[in-house]
Amino acid sequence: MSFYEDDFDGRRSNRKRGGVLTPLISAIIGGLIVLLLMPALVNSGIIKLTPKTETGQISGPLQPSQPGETKQITVNVTSAIQQAAQKARPAVVGVVNLRKQINFWNQSTKNVEAGVGSGVVFQKQNGKAYIITNYHVIEGATGVEVALADGKRVKAEILGADPLTDLAVLAIDDQYVDVVATLGDSTTLKPGEPAIAIGNPLGLEFSQTVTVGVISSPLRTIEKDLDGDGQSDWETEVIQTDAAINPGNSGGALLNIDGDVIGINSSKIAESGVEGLGFAIPISDAKPIINDLLKYGKVKRSYMGITPVDLQMVSQSDRVNVLKLPSSVEEGVVIYDIKPTGPAALAGLRRLDVIVKLDDQPIKNSSDLRKYLYKVKHVGERMKVTFYREGKQQTIEMTLAEFPDNQ
Repeated sequence: MSFYEDDFDGRRSNRKRGGVLTPLISAIIGGLIVLLLMPALVNSGIIKLTPKTETGQISGPLQPSQPGETKQITVNVTSAIQQAAQKARPAVVGVVNLRKQINFWNQSTKNVEAGVGSGVVFQKQNGKAYIITNYHVIEGATGVEVALADGKRVKAEILGADPLTDLAVLAIDDQYVDVVATLGDSTTLKPGEPAIAIGNPLGLEFSQTVTVGVISSPLRTIEKDLDGDGQSDWETEVIQTDAAINPGNSGGALLNIDGDVIGINSSKIAESGVEGLGFAIPISDAKPIINDLLKYGKVKRSYMGITPVDLQMVSQSDRVNVLKLPSSVEEGVVIYDIKPTGPAALAGLRRLDVIVKLDDQPIKNSSDLRKYLYKVKHVGERMKVTFYREGKQQTIEMTLAEFPDNQ
């Protein structure tokens, strides 16, 4: 026969329940008394509490040891963004543009500060530390200084500059440099990934400022009118970011989450009502320019010896009456002027010829022509040119020369 507790005599059951409940109630009452007395016991020193300390957790006394004493809290915060900034920040310097100023009374001259930008130390070699910055940061300078993180200024040498890509390379003595930035790969960037900008916004007072955002677009195209004639002469490919880029940030570093340089900050759109439109030169595009500036002091580019004008800027009447083009030809480049000893003239091209292809690559405008010459072709290479003359399509070949220094 099986027995359950309820089968036993009622008095035994009541006594058993009472025996269990009495200690339980006593324990609860005792616990409440201890809790009520805990602050007094801690303050009197009878009970001591030692807080556990771990990385990333708050550490310090749980209660003030004396009435009115301030609690001390220590927080150790580490993040990927903080580590990336810490890695590259010491390699970001200030670049000071100096220009001569003439004293009106005694006609003496001295260099004065004309502007401040940023730069990135990217290499140490043969006793020199090399710095990349923007061309517009050092444009017109009669002297350049580099402002280090400790506030010290040292004289810098301009090794080379390229207005077309807005890049320049400086050199200082390597004794002043301990940290060199790592140049990354900008070809793998994706929209939405973190972007960290470091530079000197508004001058050296805010040196090595860190701002954070995302890659808004890994590839944008900005047209540049180099000679002010109203037509686009060059298309600059840039990274768009919403990380804050302000005057003085030019030439500074745009980093990925690993702290590698993926771009050289160059510009922003500064219009009323516009926020978060900053641009940087992709580091993968800048690397060959940097190498040329280091080796030659300039960028070696191929040269045809023509002054181009976009066909789109020519009236429909002149296309028919002057250029005698078929109506099917709507895009191309008109040779407005030609150098008598240049490769184009030597190959047989003439003024008012309309170029439509280079090596079977369609050429829509002057920007297309320059991009093909500067990015695809090299000095000394042969190139096929397809053009229209007096309404007839023709083809010639030429050997490209090096772009002369006086052009």
